[in-house]
Parts: sequence; structure tokens; C-alpha cells
Amino acid sequence: MNSMISIFLTSNGIDPFYVKAGIVALILILFLVLLIMQIRLMGKFKKLYRTYDRFMRGKDMESMEETVLAQFERIEALEKSNEEKDRQIESIFENLQHVYQKTGLVKYDAFREMSGKLSYAVALLDKEDNGILVNSMYSREGCYSYVKTISGGKCSIEMSEEEQKALKIAVNKEKFE
Repeated sequence: MNSMISIFLTSNGIDPFYVKAGIVALILILFLVLLIMQIRLMGKFKKLYRTYDRFMRGKDMESMEETVLAQFERIEALEKSNEEKDRQIESIFENLQHVYQKTGLVKYDAFREMSGKLSYAVALLDKEDNGILVNSMYSREGCYSYVKTISGGKCSIEMSEEEQKALKIAVNKEKFE
């Protein structure tokens, strides 16, 4: 039996055997690709089944319910712990508003006969520019320290040039956030 396709192929000089062999080869290649995909899917299914089996092994509905309830209890305990930590962080943040966050230091020579800049003025301020200013003057006879209270970045007592510099440095620093 000659089909129209066979007649067309032979009239154009193509042997129908080679066309049939090519189709068979193509089918075999597709079969191998499908076989490889099937093997991979079986491997993935087996892995999924092992995971499922490990999860369900030895668990009846009662013990599964106990497991779920235990997890809910753990979640509640974690939420309480988280709330406590939030309160502690809030308390720490509030305390940080009142600690010294800004400093200014100026070293200088208090007396002409002394050198080496052994005297200093240091300003210690909190977020609202409240704090203290310490001035320590060093001489051959001794060391003298003076403390002045700073409120709102200002001092009610007259300040030396070095103390003013130290205060200005501290006030102009970045505020703690």
C-alpha cells in the first residue's frame, strides 16, 4: 500500500524508511526524556513521603492535639517575654534621656610658667543640655578644681574663655537618638 505521503517522498528522492526511522528515533528520545522526568518525580515523591511519615509516625489525634496545644503555650510564653522585654527597653530608653550624652573638652595652660596644657575644662551634658562643667587648673603649688552647674546650655556663674569653649563644643554635638 502506497500512501500519498510515501508517493510524495519517493517522487522527491527521499526514502520513506529514513523518515520512519527518524520518527521512531524521535519517539525514543521523547520516551527517554519522559522516563528521566518520571524517575526524578518519583524521587521527590519519596522524599515528601518520608517527611510526611516522620511527621505522622506514632502520632494519633490525641497526641497531635497535645503537640499543637503545647506549641500554643510556647507562643503565649514568648509573647509575654516579648512584652516584658519591650517594657525593659522602654525603661532603658527613658533612663538614657537623663545620662550624660554630650561632652566638650578644652585643654589649656592656666599659668604662664606652666606648659604642656595640663589644665582642662570639661562639660558633661544630657539631652536637654543640663549637666556640669568641671574646670581643673594645674600649677606647681597644686591642682584646683571647680564645678559649675549647667541648665539648658547656660551657666548662672561667669565662665572663663576655656569653659565657654568646652560648653559650646558639648552643646553643638549631635544629640543621642
